Amino acid sequence: MEVLRRSSVFAAEVMEVFDRSPTDKELVSQAKALCRDYINSRLIRAGVSWSKPEYNAPVPGGKLAEVSAILLRLGDELEYIRPNVYRNIARQLNISLHSETVVTDAFLAVAAQIFTAGITWGKVVSLYAVAAGLAVDCVRHAQPAMVHTIVDCLGEFVRKTLVTWLKRRGGWADITKCVVNTDPSLRSHWLVAAVCSFGHFLKTIFFVLLPER
Repeated sequence: MEVLRRSSVFAAEVMEVFDRSPTDKELVSQAKALCRDYINSRLIRAGVSWSKPEYNAPVPGGKLAEVSAILLRLGDELEYIRPNVYRNIARQLNISLHSETVVTDAFLAVAAQIFTAGITWGKVVSLYAVAAGLAVDCVRHAQPAMVHTIVDCLGEFVRKTLVTWLKRRGGWADITKCVVNTDPSLRSHWLVAAVCSFGHFLKTIFFVLLPER
C-alpha cells in the first residue's frame, strides 16, 4: 500500500508539470513514467506474469495519460509494420540477461544508434518499443529486476540526449501532433523510417556485442 501511495503522489506531481514549462528533471521523470506504462502494456499483451505494484499503477490522468495513449498507439503501428523487429530483442542482440552491465550497455548502444542521424518522434517511439521488448525478454527469463534497470537507462538516455530537443517542443505533449490532422500514409512513412533504421542497426550491433572469442 505504501508503494502504491508513493506512486500516486509521484503521478500527481508528474501530471502537474504539464501546466508549465517542464524542467530537465521533470522531463526525465515523465519519460520514465511513460516507459513504465509502455512496458506494463507490453507485458500484459505478452501474457507475462508481473506482480510489481508500482508498475501496475497507471500513469496519471490528463495530458500525461493522453501522451501515454498516443505513444502506445504509435508503438502499435510501428510494431505492426515489422512485428519481428521488436520481439526477442535479447536473442537478436545475442546478449545474456543475467548481467546488468550487459543489458545496460546493449540498451544504451541501441539507443545511441537509433538517434545517430537526428531525433524524430518516430525514433522516440522506436526507443520505447525496444525498451519494452527487452523488458518482456527479461521477465520471461526470470530477470524482472532488469526492468528497473531498463527504465533507469531510458531515463538517463533522455537526460543526456533528448531533453534539449523535448524542451524546444514544449515537452512530451508535442507527440500528440503526430496523430492530429495527419495523413495516415505520412505517419506510416516516418514509422517505416524508424523501424528500418532500427532493423539495420540490429544487424550491425549484433557483431559489436558479440563476446570476444
